[in-house]
Amino acid sequence: MNIIETPSPNFDDRTLPITMIVLHYTGMQDAESAIQRLTDPEAKVSAHYLVAEDGTILRMVDEAKRAWHAGQSHWRGITDVNSASIGIEIVNPGHEHGYRPFPEQQIDALLPLVAGIKERYDIGRGDVVGHSDIAPKRKQDPGELFPWSRLAKLRLALPRPTKNLMDPGWTQGGFLLALERFGYDVSDKLAALVAFQRRFRPELIDGEIDAECRCILLALLLPKPQGDA
Repeated sequence: MNIIETPSPNFDDRTLPITMIVLHYTGMQDAESAIQRLTDPEAKVSAHYLVAEDGTILRMVDEAKRAWHAGQSHWRGITDVNSASIGIEIVNPGHEHGYRPFPEQQIDALLPLVAGIKERYDIGRGDVVGHSDIAPKRKQDPGELFPWSRLAKLRLALPRPTKNLMDPGWTQGGFLLALERFGYDVSDKLAALVAFQRRFRPELIDGEIDAECRCILLALLLPKPQGDA
């Protein structure tokens, strides 16, 4: 894998072991604008890696250091997500600047990058997440067009459950408790539900708790076979 060193000054020391991978889109007009911002000391933002639309990979912060990509966020009890994660920015204009599908060559480059990180730190599939998963009140990225299924096929992320689905019939409160158990911050109930739908049911993001949402969430919470990390 050819990686271009493009150092950012925006990092500090970790206080937690690496247990997560967080995927973002850049949400800017083009790659050049994103790179400039991620390396600007005044911006105080960064990521460990950036993957351009043509598949070029830039390394901006050493994995041993804490990049500043997650902001105020929460996942499975961790609130200093920057300390516990590797952040990957994927070039895409995002919802504000003309959101579009991610090119094949970009995802082809992303997959081995994620695979290597996941293997190095023994990261479980449930801890390969999007920015919207860890900050549902603030973020939408990498968004409903991101091909999570391609990662799931290679066991790099959780797949969307589709088989033997059962509706537990949870009330709204029961669903939110289950969603919190899975990992989401549910302090903003609607934002948490929308983030869950964006990740696991992207064809219908309506903020409504329905039988399909309940079935998917229950399947995600059921025990997995040993070795199914």
